[in-house]
Amino acid sequence: MITTVYGSSLDTYLTLEEKRIDTAKAHSHVKYLFKFTNDLTKTVKYAYGVKGTTNDRYVKNTFTHNTTENIYTGAINFKPYGFWKYEVYEVTWQASPNVSSGYAPANENDVLTPPDNHKGIVKGKVEEGKLYIQETEGQEQVRYTKHTTTETNYLYTN
Repeated sequence: MITTVYGSSLDTYLTLEEKRIDTAKAHSHVKYLFKFTNDLTKTVKYAYGVKGTTNDRYVKNTFTHNTTENIYTGAINFKPYGFWKYEVYEVTWQASPNVSSGYAPANENDVLTPPDNHKGIVKGKVEEGKLYIQETEGQEQVRYTKHTTTETNYLYTN
């Protein structure tokens, strides 16, 4: 499970390289489309992570917190807080990837037409898991205090 604090950047290190579908493509021609689904509200959000380190087994993708979301730049707002399910889809290009509207699929079922070397193609799902977004770093978290005993018989509830 991946954990982060709301309002901060999210770095994912996932074993995407060993699960690649189109291994004939160079690393530089592959990007990953993330689908995030909130467990409580069923809100669905898509974003391409900014691809960083690619090693033999894993790939680093970074998402930045922004209240103005942009699927193509990795800007995402994980509100409401809590648990999210993530799914990762491999997207490949014949030419150098152009992660922008009209050139990169907006979801896992998006087929860009007419097809050409500059438009991405979703190859399939390569990873899934859970993500937990913590609300804050401490100021708004619930703080409990110990109840002191009194002489009267009252029922106390929290």
